[in-house]
Amino acid sequence: MGLIILIIVGGILGWLASIVMRTDANQGVFLNVVVGIVGALLAGFILNPLIGGGNIMSGDFSASALLVSFIGAVVLLAIVNLFRRGAAR
Repeated sequence: MGLIILIIVGGILGWLASIVMRTDANQGVFLNVVVGIVGALLAGFILNPLIGGGNIMSGDFSASALLVSFIGAVVLLAIVNLFRRGAAR
């Protein structure tokens, strides 16, 4: 059940990140979900322990965990865009 919730939340965060980065029309739903999940994982494991917040992987859906995961998705999407186009937006 936790994996399904992670996929749904990751997809929503990836979709919101693609809207912020203005790449929503350029990529499909699958890339949104992948970027959201990977960004949430990386940010959850790297940034949340530094700031003392929870982790989405452990089921903590607090505001700080969601915000850090969203920021991780935006950063990861910028990196993906950098390699796909040669320049971040």
